[in-house]
Amino acid sequence: MVHQYKLNGYNIVLDTCSGSVHSVDDVAYDIIKMFNDFTSDEIVTKILDKYSFDTTVNKEDILECIEDIKALKEDGKLFSTDAYEGLARDYKNNSNVIKALCLHIAHTCNLNCEYCFASQGKYQGERALMTFEVGKRAFDFLIENSGTRRNLEVDFFGGEPLMNFDVVKQLVAYARSIEKQHNKNFRFTLTTNGMLIDDDVIDFCNKEMSNVVLSLDGRREVHDRFRVDYAGKGSYDKILPKFKRLVDKRGGKDYYMRGTFTHANTDFTNDIFHMADLGFTELSMEPVVCPPGDKYALTEDDLPIVKEQYEILAKEMIKRKKEGRPFTFYHYILDLKNGPCIYKRITGCGSGTEYMAVTPWGELYPCHQFVGDEKYSLGNIWDGVKNKAVQDEFRYCNAYAREDCKNCWAKLYCSGGCAANAYHATGKISGVYEYGCELFKKRIECAVMMQVATLDEE
Repeated sequence: MVHQYKLNGYNIVLDTCSGSVHSVDDVAYDIIKMFNDFTSDEIVTKILDKYSFDTTVNKEDILECIEDIKALKEDGKLFSTDAYEGLARDYKNNSNVIKALCLHIAHTCNLNCEYCFASQGKYQGERALMTFEVGKRAFDFLIENSGTRRNLEVDFFGGEPLMNFDVVKQLVAYARSIEKQHNKNFRFTLTTNGMLIDDDVIDFCNKEMSNVVLSLDGRREVHDRFRVDYAGKGSYDKILPKFKRLVDKRGGKDYYMRGTFTHANTDFTNDIFHMADLGFTELSMEPVVCPPGDKYALTEDDLPIVKEQYEILAKEMIKRKKEGRPFTFYHYILDLKNGPCIYKRITGCGSGTEYMAVTPWGELYPCHQFVGDEKYSLGNIWDGVKNKAVQDEFRYCNAYAREDCKNCWAKLYCSGGCAANAYHATGKISGVYEYGCELFKKRIECAVMMQVATLDEE
């Protein structure tokens, strides 16, 4: 399968199954588009007719280009065969290892963000803080179910994790005390709105957290529209100096500024540029997750605007890199040479199988976006996974599980998409969140173009 598109002056041809990327001229671009539907003589005629204004285009060069395309096809770099479908389900069926937990250390929050998918941290339930005993058992559960895997990941999540910071510190200390005897290495992440950051938090995070996710939506007026406290006061002015101090003391690495954009700021590139201009270089901006009828939900009319924004972002990132002031955008990180492996590209994030969320009461869910939905409760950290039927649903989630995905050029980049987004959009995890698919494909087009532009500069 081949995907062709034009962006920022480049003609890009992406071979889905081999991962090969080709940047070509206009003539080669048109020949590739016709290659499987016409004979060589028909292609020559059509190209000469289309480029009759260009005296440099001749029959000999067209035939040479056709031969080059044939060679690429024989070499498996163009029109390559899709041989991966059989690997997807077999891999998940044979994997019984849990490698990561999202620890809901606090089902409460000190902000009252209207767009919060977690209902201000309560997840449609009661406010609660995880006890050390529950967290300790979660770590033991992870070790017991991790097999021979050495590197394990735990995300401290909420709500707002810093509202239960003492337990976070106790749990990290416990994990460090047992990792060597079990031949494990824990990597920790903490996601925070920043309100409770102080020097103790900064020092601890910079010592123990492999990554810190900091919630900032961008410009003050955008951030303070939704990210307010219970008195309705915006949080921008309070958290910004805290974030700057944390990042500076962290050495400017291993963190993400993570924002959310909504119908109210479809010009979200200005929020990204704002954060970059403040000196933050590791950036992420996610589309809001909410019911389609909400006032801040992205609409069909917003779709072309958002797609254009992604193109604006990619072009500006290329420009700033040339100027010596680069920044990273999470969704544009793409390694065309070294990974991820094909199994990861097929099976995705591993929610419900390799990755699970743990509530303050020790209940297991496939991921944080399913927490509180009882039909997706998998079990608990004492008895393990009992709801095998639901887990099998997640085992089946892969790049080939949905009919609409099988013939999509982006399937080995999205791995079939987010099960939670599919569920919230269609009522089933095997559904297709079409709006999200459109945004994802545009982001991949931009990311590939940026790689091409980088090589073009070398």
